[in-house]
Amino acid sequence: MARVFLDTNFLVYAIDNRDAAKRNTARRLLRNLEPESNAVISTQVLQEFYVAATRKLGVAPNLARNIVQLLRNFEVITVTPLLIERAIGHSIGSQLSFWDALIITAAEAAGCQAVWTEDWQSGREIAGVRVVNPFLPA
Repeated sequence: MARVFLDTNFLVYAIDNRDAAKRNTARRLLRNLEPESNAVISTQVLQEFYVAATRKLGVAPNLARNIVQLLRNFEVITVTPLLIERAIGHSIGSQLSFWDALIITAAEAAGCQAVWTEDWQSGREIAGVRVVNPFLPA
């Protein structure tokens, strides 16, 4: 399987009891990933996940912390000043929000072929990284 970057919304759906179909899809896809070799997240995703889990889903903070610790089994790209500068360029050039551009920049830095997210137009390619909405019918 190709290297894939996991956006925050994809991971949040894996624990979201409000949408069983998306939760089941996210969990099935996560089970098929090999964390050591082809799944990547960033420090931004870890932060966003914790906030979304506790604020939007009402997950207990200690449980959310335990999940964040589990997510560290994926390759984690640290957001650095250089990545921030590159994201600013992608934000301007691709007309993305800065935060979305930072996701693309982290995926690009990790050599990912795709980002799994439902936030952007599926099939779009940005900085050599293809956007894939894993919740669309195959």
